[in-house]
Amino acid sequence: MRKLFTACVALVMMATGAVAANLGDDGLHKAPWMRETFKDLSEDLAEANAEGKRLMVIIEQRGCIYCKKMHEEVFPIDEIAGYIKENFFVVQINMFGDVEVTDFDGEALPEKEMVKKWGALFTPMILFFPTQVEDGVSAGKAAVATMPGAFGRYTTFNMLNWVVEEGYDGDEGFQRYHARKFAEQSK
Repeated sequence: MRKLFTACVALVMMATGAVAANLGDDGLHKAPWMRETFKDLSEDLAEANAEGKRLMVIIEQRGCIYCKKMHEEVFPIDEIAGYIKENFFVVQINMFGDVEVTDFDGEALPEKEMVKKWGALFTPMILFFPTQVEDGVSAGKAAVATMPGAFGRYTTFNMLNWVVEEGYDGDEGFQRYHARKFAEQSK
């Protein structure tokens, strides 16, 4: 019965075009829109800008039930996966990893130490960055928006749009933007 259920879920996902992330050797979900980089945020930002995309850093950890929820229920939604692929340059950070990350301020630390420096306590934690970051500023301070934890389809999609539209520079904060968009999407 379990095999039949798994096969049915796979068929539905293939029919809708949804693609769930695979687990990597590090136990983290690997979505097709994630980038393998040297984790030098200044270089990643420059590459994102060259592609006309926004830099997004997602901090995750092995066994995180909320990361799993996002990768299995929210990120595979065609509208969201397509929007991320089209508009974001995504770098994954392992909350307890040892891979060196170079912050915008030039400091290089293992992932687990960088996450502490940025004050990230929950996973997933998504940080969104402006197209330009001032010299000497850490990613924790440079982020124009953060999304701590798992959220549903509409909150996630609206946050992605709000960042791309640079809503953080306007008078309509995210909560009002989200309420307006949610009302429009519910019609």
